[in-house]
Amino acid sequence: MSDSALFTLMWPFLYFLVILAFIVRAIVRPHREPASRVAWVVVIVVVPGLGMLAYILLGETNIGRRRVERMNKVIEGMPDVAGTPGIDADNFQVDVPERYEHLFKVGNSVNGFEAVGGNRAFLTKDSNAAIDSMVEDIDAAKDHVNLTFYIWLDDNNGLKVVEALKRAAGRKVTCRAMADGLGSRAMIASEHWSAMRDAGVHVATALPIGNPLLRPLHGRIDLRNHRKIVVIDNHITYCGSQNCADPEFRVKAKFAPWVDALMRFEGPIARQNQHLFASDWMAQVEENLDELLKQPMPDGKTGFTAQVIGTGPTVRHSAMPEVFETLMYAARKELFITTPYYVPDESMQNALCSSAYRGVKTTIIFPARNDSWIVGAASRSYYAELLDAGVQIHEYEGGLLHTKSLTLDGEVTLIGSANMDRRSFDLNYENNILFYDEKLTAEMHQRQDMYLAHSHPVTKEMVAQWPLRERLWNNAIAMLGPVL
Repeated sequence: MSDSALFTLMWPFLYFLVILAFIVRAIVRPHREPASRVAWVVVIVVVPGLGMLAYILLGETNIGRRRVERMNKVIEGMPDVAGTPGIDADNFQVDVPERYEHLFKVGNSVNGFEAVGGNRAFLTKDSNAAIDSMVEDIDAAKDHVNLTFYIWLDDNNGLKVVEALKRAAGRKVTCRAMADGLGSRAMIASEHWSAMRDAGVHVATALPIGNPLLRPLHGRIDLRNHRKIVVIDNHITYCGSQNCADPEFRVKAKFAPWVDALMRFEGPIARQNQHLFASDWMAQVEENLDELLKQPMPDGKTGFTAQVIGTGPTVRHSAMPEVFETLMYAARKELFITTPYYVPDESMQNALCSSAYRGVKTTIIFPARNDSWIVGAASRSYYAELLDAGVQIHEYEGGLLHTKSLTLDGEVTLIGSANMDRRSFDLNYENNILFYDEKLTAEMHQRQDMYLAHSHPVTKEMVAQWPLRERLWNNAIAMLGPVL
């Protein structure tokens, strides 16, 4: 028998072995829900060629072995924020009712950050006011400005921050600016990025893409740094959904305005955001920021208790959904959520339904028009079950509601960058702040009520009247959730 004939006979067997190897890999891969394993096996079996290619590109949360090693080395070598001189001052002590202590224990299990008192904050009026407040603080900076954004555009607000950083660097203030390699690719490639570098601003790219054809060999291209962090002089920080851009958001103008919420914090909570920034920075740049993290705390002032929760592909698996679910199960009177992207796992969907089943007033607002048609369709596949449980669903009409917020019983708030979707659970680096304070929670709740006033309710009758093709489409897209 000739070699070519032998190869012809052997080819189907070899192809079967390759498919089998991919199936085994999908089954034994750790930290994967059974539904995800089944979905990947089905995809690989039904469309083997495309399925195997899709698994290589999207099948595993792989940020790259070298990056993981470097990140772990950086974090292991960083000083413990709890050991910061002066952090144990009386005014920084935690003041949280016993019924909420477990919330902060879950938060502590993620990054090791303890809940800390002595914080003050306010909710900025809107996106433009948030950027103006940030610029004002940068202009008043005395020692350093550290910031990172997922999306940084060269529009009015984006350039305001660019110019403020250049002014600060001109005053000999140390400025470090980091932006995500995908979300801010246009800014990083622009003259403005070079101008900041020339002005003395230290710039860096988070998770640079490099050669997109070779990138899959070194980790998934769609694992991103979705964080929005600003830390000024070690005692001021910002947290929320706001990117460095105008609300008109030119890159997706037809969905505008982007409706965001950003809070300005002062106090020891800034040190925890500083740790997150430093870990991202040192994983990318050969600069040790340990001395910055060891600076003594200023004299403490009275204030509320807060905690930073930072998640990502190199943090404990399932940390972000665990935080969300713990908050949902803690609600006794009211749970109010806003999120633009809702593609939950089964346990989170159950937690939200359970909140309504036990008599908690449970409200969630989504955007009426989502900039991601995939996420929009998948989100709506969950409506019927939520409504049956008694969850009040509303869709915001005044633009793309991008705010990620959760208020609990009028006393506890979670605000930050994390969405309630699998991308935020598994693929993105996120930062959030959890705090206990009735006054600030009331401010956040008032903002949520404002969103509610510009929304329409979604009823069981409306969902029941959706045509079969729409329900089929929504559910089919949702089935891909474990794969995507």
